[in-house]
Amino acid sequence: MAKTATELQTLLRNIDHRGYPAYKDTKGSYNFGRYILSIDHVQGDPFASPSKVSIHIAGREAGFPAEYYGSRERRIALQDYLLRLFRKEVDKYNFKAKGSGKSGLMSASRPGQEVLERTACEIDAAAGDLAVRLEIGFPANGRTICSSELIKILFDFLPKCVQDVLFYKRLDSKDVERTIFLADDRTYIREKLEELGLVAFVANGAVLPRESGVSDKPMKESVPFASPESMEVELQLPHKGMVKGMGIRKGITLIVGGGYHGKSTLLKALELGVYDHIAGDGREYVITVPDAVKIRAEDGRCVKKDDISMFVNNLPNGKRTESFYTEDASGSTSQAANVIEAMEGGSSLLLIDEDTCATNFMVRDELMQRVVHREKEPITPFIERARYLYEKRGISCVIVAGSSGAYFHIADQIVQMDNYVPQEITALAKEEAAKYPVLLLPDKDPSGPDYRRAPGMSSGGGRSAGMQHGGRRGGRGGNERNGSDHGSDNRVKIKGMGKESFSLNKETVDLRYVEQIADGEQVMTLGYLLAYAESNLFNGRDTLQKVVDTLMDTIEKKGLASIVPGSYLPSGLALPRRQEIFACFNRYRNLNL
Repeated sequence: MAKTATELQTLLRNIDHRGYPAYKDTKGSYNFGRYILSIDHVQGDPFASPSKVSIHIAGREAGFPAEYYGSRERRIALQDYLLRLFRKEVDKYNFKAKGSGKSGLMSASRPGQEVLERTACEIDAAAGDLAVRLEIGFPANGRTICSSELIKILFDFLPKCVQDVLFYKRLDSKDVERTIFLADDRTYIREKLEELGLVAFVANGAVLPRESGVSDKPMKESVPFASPESMEVELQLPHKGMVKGMGIRKGITLIVGGGYHGKSTLLKALELGVYDHIAGDGREYVITVPDAVKIRAEDGRCVKKDDISMFVNNLPNGKRTESFYTEDASGSTSQAANVIEAMEGGSSLLLIDEDTCATNFMVRDELMQRVVHREKEPITPFIERARYLYEKRGISCVIVAGSSGAYFHIADQIVQMDNYVPQEITALAKEEAAKYPVLLLPDKDPSGPDYRRAPGMSSGGGRSAGMQHGGRRGGRGGNERNGSDHGSDNRVKIKGMGKESFSLNKETVDLRYVEQIADGEQVMTLGYLLAYAESNLFNGRDTLQKVVDTLMDTIEKKGLASIVPGSYLPSGLALPRRQEIFACFNRYRNLNL
């Protein structure tokens, strides 16, 4: 049962000027009238990772209309909206309280342009109860408690942040409504893609270029997107009304054009179109099928018993490729593995940019085919499998090409980017391609890949009692956006390095080439998912597909709290897609297959 706010204030005054460990006595829940303040974890000293605090508001107090969180899409949009407002308010008071080290720090999750499901703000779908999590540096002078400064934070600064943005009656109802309606419109487009035979939609007027390589905000004065008339699709959205844009049909789509004319910019927008984007981003109505995967070469990655025989076979050393293993894959081998793993993860769309591909994996021209006969070349290039993938497997491709016209022969639609403006040139390109020899394709289709890989418990020490669930959640945890360090009392340590990688105990999982990871908080979540799976699901019997299915089902039914050990849920986690979970597991060098 929660104590009163007065009891907390009395406690803080009583421990003033004592040694920093006395702050541990504040851990617990306190009733502040319209909300409950929970001090979930107290830092060990003022220079350590900040203390973890959460705000809990009953649905009847928060007052948000039930229809605003009735569907998953609406609920996530509302959570994201409230988190951004709360973060903005918290920033006003950051380090306004003084002291040593991290004293006075007030920090909430900082979302990017994508709308993600995060632990920093959660709304209960049934009752509308609201939970917001943040970090606070408990003030001290040296290592001596300065509770008067913490009283400022907890009884002055934080209540203002809570009262101003976490109660519906204090907000602009029209602005909240616009957020919900935008979520509805995007959901409508996603549902329409299959009906219209599309894999992606890019609205006219969309702003695709970004501000810079280090800023994901829209570029000012950029060329607005305008669909070719032949590819234009009209959609009557529930709230915005009529929207027109380019519909990319199922099949093989080629994007061509000169350098710096927007080919890769369009593909990048499609890559991130698997996520929703906030109003004003420019890509609000750039929608891609949710299971799309960006494929690239990834020299040096490990490959754990993938069946890459569809692309690589007849190796001169007699090595079999139905269960291929290497700790240091070449560009072509890694790209072959990435395609097979995307298929294993259930992708219906592959996104490919030749700039990040292995040339010998993508194409062998007609002259090379004549000089080096097929039986002497172990690699079957992607161009010889693309039609099979679509026609027999239902997997479409969007391919950016700037140097080779070989794909003109097999493409279903060809788009040329000219100064960021797309033009469909399918008929022209096909006419010109007819003047050149057609590439020779294999005589027969390949056998389907074998997905029976079943991971067992790792011998690398990732498994620990601290990650086994079923009993009381115990242990400690922590979270910071960059270089975060999460631990438990039972030896599992997860440390995140932004979007690039994380370490599980001493093993680093390199994710820098998994290009559809949108946020470092997704990387931290992948660390927890891997640790949980290794302790609870890797049994040597269940396939990787079944393991990921079980994980996704557990999260859907019980939330992220069900896979995170410790006595509280960290604030800095964001849900990744199924495809990124596969990518993470496949890049774990200790994966026991």
